[in-house]
Amino acid sequence: MFFVFGPSGQMYRGGAENLASIAPVRRVQRPQALRTRSLDEQAQPEVLPQPGSSTVQPVNLRLQDAVSAYAQTEQGPTQARKPLTLVSDVMTQEALTVQPGALVNDAWQTLAEHHVAQAPVVDAQGRVVGLLLRADMAPLDLLPEPGAVKQAIDLARRPVSEVMVSPVPAVAADTELRRVAAVLLETGLPGLPVADEAGRLTGFISRTDILRAVAADPPLDLWSGPAVAL
Repeated sequence: MFFVFGPSGQMYRGGAENLASIAPVRRVQRPQALRTRSLDEQAQPEVLPQPGSSTVQPVNLRLQDAVSAYAQTEQGPTQARKPLTLVSDVMTQEALTVQPGALVNDAWQTLAEHHVAQAPVVDAQGRVVGLLLRADMAPLDLLPEPGAVKQAIDLARRPVSEVMVSPVPAVAADTELRRVAAVLLETGLPGLPVADEAGRLTGFISRTDILRAVAADPPLDLWSGPAVAL
């Protein structure tokens, strides 16, 4: 189940297929894939010392990690794993939030201190009213050029309510992960607030949460269920 919330409250309740038409959410620029080729090319191959040789050769730690992970996979899990199928299985329950009346510069500092790139915006009653993205804020310590100092300062002094994404889609905790992934791909958003029908925030699910769950639990259980229409 998906919702759309804004400052006036709930604006939509239903499936993912109608989100775009009910409350268009501007697409955000997707991050490009990290360039790791140069790092891989610089990695030294494993060279074991020959008998009688005192020279210590470099060891390829990546190769050792890969072999170890493969061996653990072959042995199978030590405990029965629960299939990861719902938002509640991977979401962050105690999500960082910001208030709509907070200053942009203060919100930037809060996100930077917690090492996150986005945060749900909630009102005094804890209800979702928007989503704040770090990319939409201009920190005072990262000015683009001298001629833009005044504009950057003005932006930093604006309230979060003027730069947040609103209305914003939200999702119920019992929603299937595949449906959330489809919405994230469609909107380009880095994550969605998790809320109940009243709009009260119960968590946050991001692309990072999904990828972390997949990477931490091989072999993959995420897509083990029957196919469903997105």
